[in-house]
Order: sequence, then structure tokens, then C-alpha cells
Amino acid sequence: MSNEKRSHEAHSEWYEVQYATKEAKDRAIELWEYDHEHKTINNWIHHRMLKLTDPFVKEPKSWLTVGDGYGFDANHFFRKGLDVTATDISGTFLPLSKSRGFLEKYSVENVERLSFGDNSFDYIFCKEAYHHFPRPYLGVYEMLRVAREAVILVEPHDPISRMPFLLALRNVFDRWDTSLLQKYWKNRYSFEEVGNYVFKLSEREMDKLANGMGLPAVAFKGINNNYYHPAYSQEKADSSSAAFRKISRKLSFHNLLTRLSLMPAQVLCAVIFKKLPSQTVIDAMKRDGFQVHIFPLNPYAK
Repeated sequence: MSNEKRSHEAHSEWYEVQYATKEAKDRAIELWEYDHEHKTINNWIHHRMLKLTDPFVKEPKSWLTVGDGYGFDANHFFRKGLDVTATDISGTFLPLSKSRGFLEKYSVENVERLSFGDNSFDYIFCKEAYHHFPRPYLGVYEMLRVAREAVILVEPHDPISRMPFLLALRNVFDRWDTSLLQKYWKNRYSFEEVGNYVFKLSEREMDKLANGMGLPAVAFKGINNNYYHPAYSQEKADSSSAAFRKISRKLSFHNLLTRLSLMPAQVLCAVIFKKLPSQTVIDAMKRDGFQVHIFPLNPYAK
């Protein structure tokens, strides 16, 4: 069996392993409902990633969520009255989410072989799933195939792309011993238990991918958001929680380091445009802090 097939099967079966009983599945749904209703730290962390789509939800566009195992990402757009279809490689939770009224449409899909036709949805949204794909570029090509406007990825940021000092260290260390830096940079090569390599996003990689396909533009925004801990994930995300006050201080400090270019943002939102966005969308992105890269025309393209 190929590595990618093993990875697909392992991810497809993961929810059934983790939530083997109906009670466990119901409990997972109820915890999400609790987080949403009580505005917990866990809800705050996920909502900050979903808010990265704010510049694109002003108009009544259609959406497809990818790697949306519980359907909770689709629910974000569903609550806004948008036409959204949730997809995941596993069909464990999507029917439950539909039965509870969190969404109306879903489909069990392998991102490498989406069943939808070309240009079927305006926007494709993929949050914290790209790094699970055994062949992520193949997944991006498929998402772009079924998109009309853009593909939006939200993933951990590749630090070396924004840390020249780390890149310089790698270059020096690798001249002498290519394994030496791994003793200190523990997650230089990361693998999941199911077997796949953990891909991280970088601006340069997405720039190259888009240019290679002849696409017109990309946009990027980074946020610091790695503050989850099960011990306090269900505390309220306000000043009444000592844990949240501590998180807020960390966030302010990390934001300062990021503004000073002393550390990269922990999470990157990359938007790959299939056609040039409207000026309204460009203005909304810039107000929200996105960097927009509009590419020059390829002089040799026919």
C-alpha cells in the first residue's frame, strides 16, 4: 500500500477511533456548542482563524470547506447566511452536524480527487487541514480547479521563511553536518502518527505555486494564535479568566516581536486568487492587514 493511501485511510478512520461510541460523538458536539455559547478560550482561538475570511464574506458568494471534519468551519459561513458545503475525508461527524442544524450541505471527499466540477464554488476554505495532506500541492491544485475566485489556506507558518538568522544557521550547520541542527530545531522534520510529513505554509512557496500556474495574485496575513491548552481551554475568553489574561499578555508580546521582525507570525493565512479580486475585496483585505501581491503579466504567455 502506498504512503498516501495509508495516510488517507488513517485520517478517514481517525474520528471513529477517537469517538468510538455515540455518546463520545455527542459529547464532542456538545463541547463545541458549550464553547460557542460561552465564548471560551477554545472558541476564541478558532474564531480568530475564521475571522481571517472577513474580507471575503461581504458578498453572497458560495463556499466549500475542506478538511472540515466536524463541519464547524462551514457553520461559521452558514450562520452568515452564505451558501456553504462542508467536506472531509471522514463521514463521521458531518451527518451529525447536519442533523443538529449546523449546516445544510456536506459531502465526504478526498481533497486529491474532489467530485465537484470545475469552477463550482467561489471560495474554498481549508483551515488546519493542509498539513495533514500526504500530497498537499495535489490538494491545492484540486481546490483551485473547483474554485472560481480563490483558495484560502490557514496553517502553521514555516518559520525559516521569515527568520533570516535561522536560515543562516541552517546554511552554516549544514556545511559541516546536515543532522546537527536537528538536535536543537526539534521540529525541522515533523511527522504525524498516521505517517505523513507535516507541511507548513510559507509566502514564498505559495508565490511560486501561483506563478507556476499563471495565476494573477496572492495575499497573506499572519497571526499569533498558538495558545491552546486543555487545562484552560473552556475558561471564558475575557478578563474574568486569569488564564486568558496571561494569554493576552503573551499575545501582545508576540505581536510586538512580530512587528519588529524578531519572530514570524505563528499562523499564516494564504489566499491564492484564481482571478483578480475586485477593488472592494482588495481594500477590505488591506484594512484587515493583508499583504496583497499582484503579479506582473508573463510576457511569454500566449
